[in-house]
Amino acid sequence: MSDQTPIEPIRAPMLRIVEIGLACWLVALAVTLAVPSLHQGARDWWPWTCVAGFVLGGLGWLYVRRGRGNAHDA
Repeated sequence: MSDQTPIEPIRAPMLRIVEIGLACWLVALAVTLAVPSLHQGARDWWPWTCVAGFVLGGLGWLYVRRGRGNAHDA
C-alpha cells in the first residue's frame, strides 16, 4: 500500500469564485432595494447585509488578488 502516489490538490480559480460571490451580493442588493417589502419594517437591515457581504467580499478579493489566498505555496 505504500506504493500509492500522493493525491494532488484540485486547482480552483479562487479569484473567479470571489468575483462571482461579489456579483451575487450586488444582485441581492439590487433586488432588495427594488422590492419595497424586502427593505421596510422588520427587514430594514437586509440591504445592509448585502452591503456588508460585498465589502467583506471585496476584502477577500484583494487578499486573493495579492496572492495570499491562492495557497500555491502551502
